[in-house]
Amino acid sequence: MTPFDPNAFVLEHDQATPKNILKAAYEAFGQLTVSFSGAEDVVLIDLALKVAPKDKVHVFCLDTGRLHAETYEFIERVREHYAIEIDIRFPDQQAVQDLVREKGLFSFYQDGHQQCCGIRKVAPLRQRLAGLPVWVTGQRRDQSPGTRSQLQIAERDTTFGSESSPLYKINPLTHWSSEDVWNYIRSFDVPYNRLHEQGYVSIGCAPCTRPILPGQHEREGRWWWEDQGGKECGLHVLNLPPVAAKD
Repeated sequence: MTPFDPNAFVLEHDQATPKNILKAAYEAFGQLTVSFSGAEDVVLIDLALKVAPKDKVHVFCLDTGRLHAETYEFIERVREHYAIEIDIRFPDQQAVQDLVREKGLFSFYQDGHQQCCGIRKVAPLRQRLAGLPVWVTGQRRDQSPGTRSQLQIAERDTTFGSESSPLYKINPLTHWSSEDVWNYIRSFDVPYNRLHEQGYVSIGCAPCTRPILPGQHEREGRWWWEDQGGKECGLHVLNLPPVAAKD
């Protein structure tokens, strides 16, 4: 098989619709693994099931143990709506216990979210992605101008892949806006998290997410006590500028 070239994929498909980007990715890899947490990701599940057989579309999500009750209900609605299996991944119990024993339940308010996210999200993600050739994410350029403005529809993921086992990331919604996402959700009756009806836009763990005010950017509801410039939890470290990624 010819090695996948993300640059060539971008040149050929950058202006394609998300559905056709997914179709091309499926043709290149023979499978699609979708990471699922928010509204964008369910749009991707909906599209992926239109371009690939159900047994070739794999969906997983990360249960940090700190999600809103509405998010758990949302996960279950998606599972039932599409009649699919969702691979729910959990953090290492001992690592969580050690963190809580040492620093308590809310240490991230004092020393930042990186350690907690590293245990609850990054480590389970690394385990899930091990050996995979490709994963599909719902990232958009306008989600976080400070970290995602250079996002491409296809990238080599050097954070979770390796030279011997390369991993590629497909971002079909790169050029979409939040309005595009919600137009699709309404048009095709796609399930969504009820928290969106309460002013939440970007939804993560319950202690680290709050509704935003009119005029605020959607990511301002995430880790609001921290600097606004580098709001990534570690799942998409490639988005961070070199200085931020080093910290």
